[in-house]
Amino acid sequence: MRNFFLGIVVTLAVLAGGAYSYLRMGFLDLRADLHPSAFEKHQAMSFMDACTDRHAPDQKNPIQPTETNLLDGMKLYRDHCAMCHGAPDHPEKKFGHPFYPPAPQFMVMEDMPDMPENQNFYIIRHGVRWTGMPAWRNTLNDGEIWKLVTFLGHMDKLPPSVEEEWKKSLPSDAKASTKRDTLRGYPHLRAAASPSDLQTGGIHE
Repeated sequence: MRNFFLGIVVTLAVLAGGAYSYLRMGFLDLRADLHPSAFEKHQAMSFMDACTDRHAPDQKNPIQPTETNLLDGMKLYRDHCAMCHGAPDHPEKKFGHPFYPPAPQFMVMEDMPDMPENQNFYIIRHGVRWTGMPAWRNTLNDGEIWKLVTFLGHMDKLPPSVEEEWKKSLPSDAKASTKRDTLRGYPHLRAAASPSDLQTGGIHE
């Protein structure tokens, strides 16, 4: 029995050493423009789900889905999230695709946000390491994040007045202001931006 457990320990040590050597010698390709494999996407989402299940506090959304709150959440999404995650006038944002993994496109049915509200709050507030998702807690207060969460949970069933506002395109000067503020506040977003994004956002290299 002792030899059996010793064999397990040695095997695990060899596997760990092999994985470390594989990474340390640069065999893992970290380019962001590679297409994630089906295995990687599945495992990454499994790890993400396990992380949020364990760490996201079990708290109830204090924001009711009233027209006012949904309108506020929509404006927050439009100003801070649509650039990467899409909007009615641009259902799939090319800006979100260069990230690794690509930013979910919430206008596309299979990418619509479907996580529990407490987990959405946790992810928006703290961000996701090794992705393009920043932690918004230093930019938005908890009340604003909850309004965002409320809007995300009701994107497909908005009241008519909010739906009408949601489908309006941002004026060009508002788009420029939004891009400028976002890109200046988050260097990693600026680095991924296209020349047209930088110019439209009022940023010149």
